[in-house]
Amino acid sequence: MRTGQLLSVPVDNKLAGLVIDPVCRQLDKKAKEEIKRRRPVEVRAPSILARVSVKKPVETGLKVIDSLVPIGHGQRELIIGDTKTGKTSIAIDTIIHQLGKGTICIYVAIGQKMAEVVRIANLLDYRNCMEYTVIVAATAASPAALQYIAPYSGCSIGEHFMNEGFNVIIVYDDLSKHAVAYRQLSLLLRRPPGREGYPGDVFYLHSRLLERAANLLKAGSLTALPVIETIQGDVSAYIPTNVISITDGQIFLETELFGKGVRPAVSPGLSVSRVGSAAQNKTMKKLAGNLKLELAQFREVEDFTKLGFALDDATKRLIDRGQKLTALLIQAKANTAEVSDQLVLLYSAVNGYLDNIPVNKVGEYEYQLYTFLNTHYFYLAFSMFILDNLERRLFDFVLRNFTREFVSVYLA
Repeated sequence: MRTGQLLSVPVDNKLAGLVIDPVCRQLDKKAKEEIKRRRPVEVRAPSILARVSVKKPVETGLKVIDSLVPIGHGQRELIIGDTKTGKTSIAIDTIIHQLGKGTICIYVAIGQKMAEVVRIANLLDYRNCMEYTVIVAATAASPAALQYIAPYSGCSIGEHFMNEGFNVIIVYDDLSKHAVAYRQLSLLLRRPPGREGYPGDVFYLHSRLLERAANLLKAGSLTALPVIETIQGDVSAYIPTNVISITDGQIFLETELFGKGVRPAVSPGLSVSRVGSAAQNKTMKKLAGNLKLELAQFREVEDFTKLGFALDDATKRLIDRGQKLTALLIQAKANTAEVSDQLVLLYSAVNGYLDNIPVNKVGEYEYQLYTFLNTHYFYLAFSMFILDNLERRLFDFVLRNFTREFVSVYLA
């Protein structure tokens, strides 16, 4: 029966920890509390005057992203790649890393299997992350209309927390299925189909959603992490090009890297953040510049190793350093690292402390380095923030001695 009211969803801080559908019906068995306050599903994006520039970093806990593709609170960063390349894993790892940081996370599942939604909810619950997370699920079994409004409902809930002063991260997983649901509705309504069967306003479908992400002047922020699935790496398809043009950068995942065991399979060359180092720690910014340069040089000469050419000593050193830096950025699923630990590791890599260590021992070196600093010289992990040369020399002295000890003991 028609009510004459705009479509809205209940919004309240009590939603944290729940798994709900796009019209706020609970899908889990937790105790239900009545929520009277409501917010329209579709609202106008904040004006330019209400926004401030993106400066505060979102710490994802993933070395390759925090160093090479930094994300800031209020940014829209696309996660794009083929199926089964780890797109959802990056989003879930980012949510897990927000534990204790006062950030609210919203995961919107569009067209996913119910089993996958349950797996994610159980993982977050096991890691004590559900207390600051809301899961909005419109599964593959849901009607197309529910899948269509799911991201807007999740965004409205996120805007409530943003207006309460929280930093919010919202994941749309994924907008490819969202566009398919909208195409289904449009064709049923007999709207004229355009390119790839999508209606003419499919760009507006995602632009009005992603423009609602903002870093507000007198409130919190809403950071959007939309996910797009490509087919055989084709980013020139209709929906991928649309969303790339809307967002402030993309994290591109390569199937080839994933197959080689480089995970997360983030391509340093094709991934970009248009906010850049404005949302990055100053020390990380300096280290990341050297890291990018060395990885770029490595990519240029990497193919020569496959062809069996005789290489000079300088090229051999470049390839060896590049292989170790690549191994350094490999990270297990749901195993995030604090920025302080990442800084120590990158500092040791960029300054040549890994030169005498085989590639297959880089992971062991990382683990032993963290253990060493946390048990003996924990305060020295932060000495690189101090500009005093004496402190820097002291840090180098400890790192040099540790590396020598590692080489003699663990490689004996």
